[in-house]
Amino acid sequence: MATAVERLGANVAAADLNGPQVASSVDVVEKYAQEREKRIGKGLSQFVDLRKSEKFKSLLDDPWVEAGTPVNEVVPDGGHCRVLIVGSGYGGILFAVNLVKAGFSAEDIVIVDPAGGFGGTWYWNHVEAYIYMPLLEEMQYMPKHKYAGGEELREYAESICRRYNLFGRAMFQSKAMRMSWDEDGQVWKAQILQAPKGLQSKTINVSADFVILAGGVLHNAQVPDATGIHQFEGDMFHTARWQYDVTGGSPADPRMTRLRDKKVGVIGTGATGIQVVPRLAEFSKELYVFQRTPSSVAARGNRKTDSFEWNTEIANKPGWQRERNMNYFAFVGNAEPKPAVDLVKDGWTSMPSFSALIAGPSYNVTPENAAEHVAKMYALDRPHQDRVRKRVMNVVHDPKTASKLQAWYPGWCKRPCFHDEYLPAFNYPHVKLVDTDGKGIDGLSRNGVVAHGREYELDVIVWASGFVSPAVGTPASKAGIELTGKGGRLLEDEVRENGVSTLHGVVSRGFPNLFWPGGLQAAASPNQMFLLETLSAHVAYMVSEATKRTGGKAIVEPTAEAEEEWASRIMEGAAVFSSVAGCTPSYINKEGEVDNMSMEEKIKAAKGGVWSKGIVDYVHVLEAWREEGSMSGLEVRDRRSS
Repeated sequence: MATAVERLGANVAAADLNGPQVASSVDVVEKYAQEREKRIGKGLSQFVDLRKSEKFKSLLDDPWVEAGTPVNEVVPDGGHCRVLIVGSGYGGILFAVNLVKAGFSAEDIVIVDPAGGFGGTWYWNHVEAYIYMPLLEEMQYMPKHKYAGGEELREYAESICRRYNLFGRAMFQSKAMRMSWDEDGQVWKAQILQAPKGLQSKTINVSADFVILAGGVLHNAQVPDATGIHQFEGDMFHTARWQYDVTGGSPADPRMTRLRDKKVGVIGTGATGIQVVPRLAEFSKELYVFQRTPSSVAARGNRKTDSFEWNTEIANKPGWQRERNMNYFAFVGNAEPKPAVDLVKDGWTSMPSFSALIAGPSYNVTPENAAEHVAKMYALDRPHQDRVRKRVMNVVHDPKTASKLQAWYPGWCKRPCFHDEYLPAFNYPHVKLVDTDGKGIDGLSRNGVVAHGREYELDVIVWASGFVSPAVGTPASKAGIELTGKGGRLLEDEVRENGVSTLHGVVSRGFPNLFWPGGLQAAASPNQMFLLETLSAHVAYMVSEATKRTGGKAIVEPTAEAEEEWASRIMEGAAVFSSVAGCTPSYINKEGEVDNMSMEEKIKAAKGGVWSKGIVDYVHVLEAWREEGSMSGLEVRDRRSS
C-alpha cells in the first residue's frame, strides 16, 4: 500500500504542469516529510505557558509599570457597568470604539487588563500598516512606514483611546479571574484581581450587563520546558517582556548599547526571532541564534511613506482602506478572477498558496476531490518556497549556514516571515547560527545554553519562543478566566464535551450577553486587525439593536437551531483545509497533535473550524445578516420579564 507521502507525491506530480519539474516536486514532498519527522512526537507538552508556571512566572513581570502606580478603580467593589471588556489591546479598543459609535457612552464601558496601558501586543513589545492600522480614515493618520514598528502602533492605539475618551475607562494592572452568569439578577458577576506593582493586591467583585472577551490571538507567552533554567546566572527575558534595563535603548531608541561587551543567545527563529535578531546582531559582542526549525523569510521591502503617494494614490477617496483590504484579500485568498491591480504589492499578495490555510472564495472542496486540491496547493506553493530558499543561498555568504536556514515545508505550515535584515545578519562574523536539527536546545546551565551536548557561554538569554497556540483553549481560558454560564456550566467543559457552538463565531448559547472576536467558527486572515474591526462592529450591532428592542434591558443568546445551522455551514467547508494535514509542527496544528486526533476529535475540530470561503465572503455574510434587520438566529428578550 502506498504511503501518505507517496500518494501526495503522485498528486503533486500530476498537478505540476511544468513538465521537467515533476520529479523534483516529488523530491520536495519527500524532503518536507523528512524534515517534519524531526519534530514529531513532543506536541504541546514541550512548552510551558508562563502564566501557569511558578518556575517561569518571573519572565512575565511587567517592565513598563513604575512601582507604586495605583490601579484606576473605574468601578468599585460591588459596582456595576453596562459593558465589561477584557483586554486593552486593539481588539478591546475596537470593541469599545464601535460600541460608542453604536450609541453607548464611554461611561458605560469598563476595560480590564493586567497590563499597565493600552496596546496589547504593542504595549508589551508586519502586515502593511496602511491596511493593518485600523481607523486610518477617520483618524486622518498617515503611517510613517509601509510596515509600522511596535512603538508607532502602541502610540497610535493610545491616540484612538484619547479620541474616544477611553483612558478614564481602563482598569489596568487588573485581571479578571472568574465570571459567572447570575440567573437571578440576569447579569454577569466578575471577580477581578487588582495587582498594582509594588503595592498590595486586592480582589473586587463587579457586575456587568454585557461581557466581551477581547484577549487577543497570540498573547500568552511560552517557553520550552527546558532543564536548568534557574541555574543560569546571567540576565534572561522573554521577548514579550523586553528588558531595556538589560539591553539599553528604549522603544523610541533602538540602540542597545549595554550589549556591546555581551555574549547574547536568542532561542527561537519564528516570527519574533526574525524581528529581534537584526537589532541584537547590530549591538552584541557575540550573538548565538538557536534554531529548531528555520522560518521561511522572503523580502519585505519596507520604506518610508511618501506623502504625495499617500494623498494621491492611497488615501485618496472615501472608503479607501476597506477597498485596499478587500483587494489584499483577493490576492492572498487566490480569488478568481483577481482584481486588475494589486494595490498592496507585497510578499503576502504574491503568495496565493497561503489560501490553503485561510481559504478563499474560489474553492469548492469536498472529501472526494480533497487530494486534488492538496496537490494544487503544493504546486501553487512550490515557486514561492523555491524563491525563498534561493534567496537564502544568495544572501547568506556561508553555504553551510545558508543551507541550515532554508525552510523545507509548505509556506502555509508556519507563519511566513518577511524581513530585509534577518538573513544578512548571519554575514556578521560575530553572529553564529546554532542549528539543533529539529531537536531544540538540551537545556540551560550556570553559564549559558547547552545544545548538541555543547555548552555555549552567554551573558544574556532572550527567549523568542513565541506564544501558546491560538487553537488551544476557549476565549475564556486564553484570558485565564474560569467562566460559568447558565446552569453552572463551565465554558471549558461545554467546548471539550460538545465542541464549539456559536452564531457567526461571536456568541454562544448558554452564555447570554457574552461575546468574543471569533477565532473559531469565524474567518481567518493574515490581517487580524481587519477581522477585529469586522467582528467588533458586528457585535456592537447585536448589542445595540437588542438594547433598542428591549428598552435597554436586553438578554441576547443564539437559538439552538441557529447554532446548529452555523456549525453545519462551517463543517461543510472543512475539506478546504486538507493541506494542513501533514504540516511541520507549529502553533497552527498544535505542534503536530492535530494529525493524531481520533475521528471524534477531528469532527469536533472541524465544527470549530473557520469560514471556508475566505474573509471577504464571511464579511459579506455578516453584512447581509445585519441589512436583513431581523436579528435572525438570536433570541432577544427583556431582562425585566425573564
